[in-house]
Amino acid sequence: MNHLERLGDDPVIGAYLPDLIRRVDRKTAEISGRNKKGRELEEALQGLPQTVPSSVDVDRDRIRIGVADDLDKSRQEALFNALCRLKPWRKGPFDIFGVNLDSEWNSAIKWNRLDEHLGPQRGKRILDIGSSNGYYIFRMVAREPALVMGIEPHLNYYFQFLALARYLPFANLFNLPLKLEELPALKACFDTVLCMGILYHRRSPLDTLLQIRERMVPGGLLVLETLVLEGEDEMALFPEKRYAKMNNVFFIPTVACLGHWLRRTGFGDVRCVDISKTTMEEQRKTKWIDTQSLEDFLDPVDPARTVEGYPAPVRAMVLATADGS
Repeated sequence: MNHLERLGDDPVIGAYLPDLIRRVDRKTAEISGRNKKGRELEEALQGLPQTVPSSVDVDRDRIRIGVADDLDKSRQEALFNALCRLKPWRKGPFDIFGVNLDSEWNSAIKWNRLDEHLGPQRGKRILDIGSSNGYYIFRMVAREPALVMGIEPHLNYYFQFLALARYLPFANLFNLPLKLEELPALKACFDTVLCMGILYHRRSPLDTLLQIRERMVPGGLLVLETLVLEGEDEMALFPEKRYAKMNNVFFIPTVACLGHWLRRTGFGDVRCVDISKTTMEEQRKTKWIDTQSLEDFLDPVDPARTVEGYPAPVRAMVLATADGS
């Protein structure tokens, strides 16, 4: 049985289920058949030990799956080696059968900025766009939603989710290897949508917001976290080539400009609940990434600037409500 068939009882998603299954099956077949990286990551998953954790706690800053005593020494080594093969680990942190996995981003810091503003989620449908290895959807499951769906096309992060999810007991949790534009329309489906760390990677942010709005119920909550430009003007920065060494950053708006984008794409009650400079407490190099991190992206003489000379990263957490029209 395809695990997605569990969605068939949902009165909204059920109508789209055959199309959703076709799209996911096509993508997973492509990953397994023609994608060398996908095959390597599948081999890494095969190295994970078979076990059932004695306990799980997803309602904590460092998500815990099992304890060290759940595994003997040989299975501990197999677990560690498999997790290393799935690097880089960008989101976390996790405690996986006693392995303290310190990810590049301490995602608990961002979650705690949102937590008090999120409100009850019991019985709701939740979508996380760019869900990475699932840190935020795991935290959401603790709030007893009807279902949580993530979409994550980046193979490393998607396979990290598969590695973690095999030890978790949640039947209402899904993470699909799809881009937003590959997801069926699912019109008026989701009560809450998370879009965190994604919008500045999109060439057309307004089209992205329209695609999100289409999938939300009237009155639904959008959580939008993104890079912003400081200042009161209604404007956006468009980097010439790279921003903080990233070549896929397109528009970085002021909060005022971001509010205009939201209102023009069908959202209201726009409120900014947090603005924070990204620090090395939140994003830093660890043994679980083997790549550069924030300290390498900033000007070594003036850390208020990126290496390209742009303002250093500042992020805003903005909430908005899907209009009823």
